[in-house]
Amino acid sequence: MALGASLNTALSTSRPHRLPSTVVREDEPVLVAAAKAGDAAAFEELVNRYERKIFRLTMNITRNHEDAEDAMQDAFMKAYSHLSGFQEDSRFYTWLVRIAANEALMRLRKRRPNQVSLDEPVEGEDDLMPREIKDWGPSPEQRYAQSELHGISDHAIDQLDPDFRTVFVLRDIEELSTEETAAIVGISVPAVKSRLLRARLKLRQKLDRYMRDRKPN
Repeated sequence: MALGASLNTALSTSRPHRLPSTVVREDEPVLVAAAKAGDAAAFEELVNRYERKIFRLTMNITRNHEDAEDAMQDAFMKAYSHLSGFQEDSRFYTWLVRIAANEALMRLRKRRPNQVSLDEPVEGEDDLMPREIKDWGPSPEQRYAQSELHGISDHAIDQLDPDFRTVFVLRDIEELSTEETAAIVGISVPAVKSRLLRARLKLRQKLDRYMRDRKPN
């Protein structure tokens, strides 16, 4: 089966939220080299390995299931089509994230025409939002509280303005650099820093309010 047809089959028959999410492995360059040489199984392995993570990314940006799936599929198809142009000066996954983020942003902008920029100057960049929520312990009550807090965090991220949410997802979830984020979103580095700070502050305010409400009277 040709690689393109095989990729179409893999993307059309799988459900991204059911596939195992895998962190970048050491064999990624080997798979990329094999895929460049026409090995269909190698590219399918890359699809299977990163499909869930890419769907999470596109869903976090678009907050629309159909748009997220379309952006994910188009990202993999574009990655396949332009695989020969991948210079391997970065990880394949990072390159794929850039493509997927652009696909998601295109769909987001189509749903939000004539959006006014939200990049007012913001002073200070030291107020950080932690990337992960610390484990609160093994008891059932603590596990429930942790799960509840993660739900609050997800809801808070969902409520962010899309401009802030996109930068937060790329920088603090996908851990791209400020420069990479600026290039993907098409804004300046200072604008990325401004949006990121404001996103972190909004999330911290929501989480602080949640923790205050949980304190016993």
